[in-house]
Amino acid sequence: MNLFLQGGQVASEDSAPVASDVWIENGTIKAVAPGLDVPEGAKIIDCVGKIIMPGMFDAHVHFREPGQEAKETIKDGTEAAINGGITGVVMMPNTSPAIDSATVVNRVLEEGKKCRIPVYTSGCITIGRKGEEMAPIAGMKKAGVLMLTDDGDAVPNAALLKRSMEYASDFDMFFASHCEDPQLAGPRALNEGAVSYRLGIEGTPALAEEICMDRDIRIAHATDTYLHIQHVSSALGMETIRWWRDERGAKVSGEVSPHHLMFCDEDIGEYDTHYKMNPPLRTKADNEALVQGLKDGVFRIIATDHAPHTEFEKSQAFVDAPNGITGLDTALVSLFDRFVDKGEFGWDLIVKRYSAEPRRMMRVDVAEVSEGNAADLLVFDPNGQTTFTKEFMKSKSSNTPFLDKTLKGSIDVVVLGDEVLLER
Repeated sequence: MNLFLQGGQVASEDSAPVASDVWIENGTIKAVAPGLDVPEGAKIIDCVGKIIMPGMFDAHVHFREPGQEAKETIKDGTEAAINGGITGVVMMPNTSPAIDSATVVNRVLEEGKKCRIPVYTSGCITIGRKGEEMAPIAGMKKAGVLMLTDDGDAVPNAALLKRSMEYASDFDMFFASHCEDPQLAGPRALNEGAVSYRLGIEGTPALAEEICMDRDIRIAHATDTYLHIQHVSSALGMETIRWWRDERGAKVSGEVSPHHLMFCDEDIGEYDTHYKMNPPLRTKADNEALVQGLKDGVFRIIATDHAPHTEFEKSQAFVDAPNGITGLDTALVSLFDRFVDKGEFGWDLIVKRYSAEPRRMMRVDVAEVSEGNAADLLVFDPNGQTTFTKEFMKSKSSNTPFLDKTLKGSIDVVVLGDEVLLER
């Protein structure tokens, strides 16, 4: 492959986009500079007015294989990722069977090798995610797992969580917590507040997330364990992370999902299940606080919590429909449409929090558009448009608030190594 990206602007985690051409030959970036001569035999892609940036990396996705392939297979999920400019993903272990042993880890990773982008997986903290017995952590580590989580549920037994952290420290692994007190959470349908009262549905208070978050960070701090807090949804939860990190030196980080930056409980309207997720959408004030926290660096990464469900499941009554929305197809375009295009933050933040830091957290080489690096990049057109129809999206499920909506911006090209994965 001999590819020449001409006239674009290259974005990095350290600076605003800079005018540059990019020459790629045989999967390696040979030169990055403005005004380069076109190499002989190169295919030219016109990037005038467009942004060239590293491929994104999503460290929190739910592919339903094994066990619920009607919702999503690993292959379908990775194609949705490519469609959204994402060139690496980390699966969560709440499959059926759960990813709680070296056997299942190997099965998942072998399937991932058939895909066009790298697939990594987390492993369970407890067997079957039941919170009763520690999973065989050593075997999963040997199979390639770095992150341990019972995502979908918190570990209810604090003593078991502590023992797991102490044991895993010998294997240089880290933990990720889905923070939720089940007794406080209740039916987990939507945020407890004015909207839940209006709709007549028992809501989930933010306290259910925040109290468990504080517990897990305390345990991690006591055991000197690195802990990553998943899908933070409330302002106080975010401040809990900030306090423990900055005031007590805890080795803790957090992630925020695009939907918790963009949507609030008021968007549910008349029982729209596309806005039903766990943790639930909070308030506009929480949205604003989370955006500010992202800009302040409280959140280490952006991650979608991509959670596909069938149309039949999401067409049920609000209380009965499953929690979760898809995000791989839509995340980058929606972040541009809602924030970058409006000047809320720049491409440097997107690259840092949705490409570089997720890779660092997973100890994967950071993708950079610079000379000598392997090609791992995308071309984004800020003047383009994307309509998220079922036909456009590659995910097997389409449970997203963006269904049939048109947003500003489009992903035109995705390159990984010596392969053009996407070219519109």
